[in-house]
Amino acid sequence: MLANPDGLGAIWDGSGVRFALFSAHAKRVDLILFDSDHNPVRTIPVTGRTGQVWHVYVGGIAPGQRYGYRVHGPWEPKAGHRFNAKKVLLDPYVRAVSRMPIWDRSLYGHDTGVDDLVISGKDSARSAPIGAVVALNRAPRTFAKIPWSDTIIYETHVKGLSMLHPEVPAKLRGTYMGAASEPVLTHLQKLGVTTIEFLPVHAAVQDERLVRAGLSQYWGYNTLSYFAPDPRFATGDGLSAPDEFRAMVDAFHVADFEVILDVVYNHTGEGDHLGPTLSFRGLDNASYYMPLPENPRYLYDSTGCGNTLNVSCAYVKQLIMDSLRYWVEVMHVDGFRFDLATSLLRDAQGVNLQAGLLQMIQQDPVLSRVKLIAEPWDLGHGGYRLGAFPAPWREWNDKYRDTARRFWCKKGFVAGEFATRLSGSSDLFAHGHRQPSASINYVTCHDGFTLEDLVSYNTKCNEANGEHGQDGSNINYSTNCGVEGLTGEIAILARRDRLKRSLLTTLFMSQGVPLLLGGDELGRSQQGNNNPYCQDNAVSWYSWEFGVRERAMLEFVRALIAFRKAHPGLRRTCFLTGKQDSGGAKDVVWWHPNGREMNSEDWHRTRAFAMWLAAPDMLLMCFNATGIEHFFTLPDVETRGGWWGAIGMDPAPLGSRVQIPPQSVVVATAGPCRSAKAFGASGKRVQVPA
Repeated sequence: MLANPDGLGAIWDGSGVRFALFSAHAKRVDLILFDSDHNPVRTIPVTGRTGQVWHVYVGGIAPGQRYGYRVHGPWEPKAGHRFNAKKVLLDPYVRAVSRMPIWDRSLYGHDTGVDDLVISGKDSARSAPIGAVVALNRAPRTFAKIPWSDTIIYETHVKGLSMLHPEVPAKLRGTYMGAASEPVLTHLQKLGVTTIEFLPVHAAVQDERLVRAGLSQYWGYNTLSYFAPDPRFATGDGLSAPDEFRAMVDAFHVADFEVILDVVYNHTGEGDHLGPTLSFRGLDNASYYMPLPENPRYLYDSTGCGNTLNVSCAYVKQLIMDSLRYWVEVMHVDGFRFDLATSLLRDAQGVNLQAGLLQMIQQDPVLSRVKLIAEPWDLGHGGYRLGAFPAPWREWNDKYRDTARRFWCKKGFVAGEFATRLSGSSDLFAHGHRQPSASINYVTCHDGFTLEDLVSYNTKCNEANGEHGQDGSNINYSTNCGVEGLTGEIAILARRDRLKRSLLTTLFMSQGVPLLLGGDELGRSQQGNNNPYCQDNAVSWYSWEFGVRERAMLEFVRALIAFRKAHPGLRRTCFLTGKQDSGGAKDVVWWHPNGREMNSEDWHRTRAFAMWLAAPDMLLMCFNATGIEHFFTLPDVETRGGWWGAIGMDPAPLGSRVQIPPQSVVVATAGPCRSAKAFGASGKRVQVPA
């Protein structure tokens, strides 16, 4: 019986398994079955072919069956073809990886002792990644969808989140189940975030260089399989990973969180033309990857990782679409953050904003209803496209990150662009009837300094990565506040904490969707490493043992999030205009410390000003990024009970004039703020008067 060629992968029907594989240029395909010890036990010719899909049905086998492929075809590297039937290849649609690659020379399709034009004769069966058949279970998903305007994202890593948590059972630490354990969920619930964004969980290649150096592809931006959860995070073997992953997601849903995955469809872990042959390269290199037009021996690379997936190929588009739907419909996730998303818009002519994949996602009845976030750039020509993605996409806003950092950490930076970012970046997103929530605002993320390191280091400290300090950005807009790295000086620590509070207050008072880097609320440091992609150790893991300073910061972040949730004026669904309504009121007024509205000249010379939001709730945010105290004459709102301190000042009437400390933010409400715990200028929680 031949398989239905319409479905790719290995699908069990209760009596056997149908296997289907795409390869446009293969001449012959063999299915290899392995026993539980990963020994090859049976070779089955894949005799069915419909168009470019090879298929065969094998009766009498069931979920848990290990398998791989050998694909025969031309070895013509100069034409882009790198078939080598000595290599066992992982099915791109495999739902579980039973064995990850074991590094030796047999994993390379070419002879590594000569060059990439000479074929290797070494068999990879003992070292290749091996897949396993999984029974698909489309259980119903039940959870509340969180509006974009109310979304607060917490970016984290499955392993790092729980690895050092003393209240998580030892056997669960660093796993899917550890991330969803009661102590971790309780922390996140008390923090107040709504949406957990996990760094890549797709099974990822552990680079040979890193393995031999005793390091790890910790972040996971090196995909091996677009369907299989990474077995690194399972309590059992790779076959248990799908069930454990979905159990994690369901636990987050029960706790009222959304789960978003950071996905890497722009490149795979096979690297450039000198990389290993693990799956796509051996299945059909010329179809899965974009070749250099002038020389197909080499691969086009817009990602900095050696290759770029060829989204112009219909079956590559299908692979991505099928993968996305699988993670939504079967694994129950709520959305995706697309790494280097511009690469998904590339064709032979360059970046195409009308790309078929983008339109397919927007028209899909499943995917168009989940949360879609683009990292709107790649490393190729014309790849920076911030603001260019259409609704319903949201975009990581690196201009927000850089502007916030420069305003608070660098002398001389003036307020104009900072005000634009506070307001939701309408210059980038107002076109096409988009909303402020189109901007994903962040000050720190996985890629770069943590918040603690942002105010503790002038230069990165990446030597432990083994790249001679050449990796990671050299442009961080950071400050060490007078001492590089760790210090016990009370004055330096006080300045650092003040800057951290100002950066965080800016983030949660801005229009748009705030993204908090996991661990920043705990004072997590990476010891100055701004690119710890390979540090699967205490550099990257969260420390849950903290002192008075760290606990005060945690309480402060909780208060900021509660304040944001309590004030709809911080979560607008339309952009601020500064124009008067029919009653003569403005939705926002930019206020000079001297007690008047800002004029055009003020924006070119000040680093101290206030943002006055009039509706639907009266809020005043006073920003002083200078190194000296500033007196602010406040707007007159006596009819509303006057201004009261809420964040950055004691919860008491402020009067008509208030002194703002250097490098500080004060948030005030018209009348006493009763909706959230208030924090004084020291960062200590204070009681709100009845």
